[in-house]
Amino acid sequence: MCLAKAYLKDGEKDELLVEAVASLEIMNGKLLLRTIFGEEKEIAADIKNIDFTHSKIKLEPRN
Repeated sequence: MCLAKAYLKDGEKDELLVEAVASLEIMNGKLLLRTIFGEEKEIAADIKNIDFTHSKIKLEPRN
C-alpha cells in the first residue's frame, strides 16, 4: 500500500509536511490531514495539486 505525502510550498521549494496520509478533509475552512497511524495535522492551506501516480499532495499556505 502506498500512502500519500503532503508537501507545503515554502518559497521556491516544497517542504514535507506529513507522511503516510490516509485521508484529507476540509473542516471549518482548513485542511485536516490524517495519517494511517492516527496522527492529525490541521492547516490553513489550499490544495495546489494531487499527484496520484507519485502519491503526492502539494499545498500552498493561505495568506
